[in-house]
Amino acid sequence: MPKNKIFYELFEKVAENAASMASLLRTIVAEPDFDKRAGIIMQVEDLEHTNDELTHNIFTELGRNFITPFDREDIHYLATSLDDIADYIYAAAKKINFYHVNPNDTGMQKFAELIEQGAQQVLIAVTELRDMKNMRKITEALVKINSIENQADDVFDFSIEKLFATEDDAKEVIKKREIYQVMEIVTDKCEDASNVIESIIIKYA
Repeated sequence: MPKNKIFYELFEKVAENAASMASLLRTIVAEPDFDKRAGIIMQVEDLEHTNDELTHNIFTELGRNFITPFDREDIHYLATSLDDIADYIYAAAKKINFYHVNPNDTGMQKFAELIEQGAQQVLIAVTELRDMKNMRKITEALVKINSIENQADDVFDFSIEKLFATEDDAKEVIKKREIYQVMEIVTDKCEDASNVIESIIIKYA
């Protein structure tokens, strides 16, 4: 593989893992059994560790290669934003069991659905970066990511409002609010990745 092509392969693997983690998060919030959730969370953790290694490989290749497929700065930003998506998905999954929270909750269910959609659109956009032939497909993915992030903001506001209106236990309020915050950040990180991809296609398409 030509040296400057290795970046596409690494980015695609990272985006694929993040999408898999998002699907597992959706499974976690649908699983009522604590121990079964713990097993799925371990799978998420394994993928997160794999992504850390892949991200490290991207930075190593960046230091090693003089020729890169697009700006070194953009490669760095994209690697960081994709890694952040994985980190925050893992953080959300971990907190659900760490806090012994019942994830059968409208807010968490909706967030998990949006995260899965967002990560899938990021994967589509990243995959299309390799040859940039289908600009419409990339643009549609970026528009969807932006829409998902806006929906997540609304879900966060609704969930917090409902939480304060219906939950009398202050500890539960604190726990659930923190999980909502982390899940909402995942959609922000998807949008960060989208913004970097948009910057790349404006320069090179």
